[in-house]
Amino acid sequence: MTQGAALELPRFATGGLGLRRYVPDIGSMSGIRRFEELKAWQAARDLTREVYRASASGEIARDFSFQKQLRSAAVSAMANIAEGFNRARPGEFGQFLSIAKGSCAEVQSHLYVALDAGYFDPPTYSELRRLSDEAIRLTTALRASLRAKDR
Repeated sequence: MTQGAALELPRFATGGLGLRRYVPDIGSMSGIRRFEELKAWQAARDLTREVYRASASGEIARDFSFQKQLRSAAVSAMANIAEGFNRARPGEFGQFLSIAKGSCAEVQSHLYVALDAGYFDPPTYSELRRLSDEAIRLTTALRASLRAKDR
């Protein structure tokens, strides 16, 4: 602790039977003030950007319905992390993180369709799969840290 730094005390809430439990301040978790600072959101953004690039041209660009589904799933992952971060309770944030993980898994399923249909070559598939795996890993870790702080 640096000299002159204020000691940050944990917040507690009194629940049923007068028991006190720790209430994490998810808005300032580890000094994070904005969702853009979350590594999970940054990974979901990277995934979304690359999904848009990979689906901008070629046969996939002519399959409007499939292209829209793939892109929507990627956007949903980032949006759910952002929306959950700004919710009032850690439990709500955790639920939005679960939805974000599901959206990343949806992207992964669509990647198989894109590969099998010849829309993506194996290197493009592999890179998008790697990015989606990373987004899932970081979202899972963030959710686990919320659970640990809530105990």
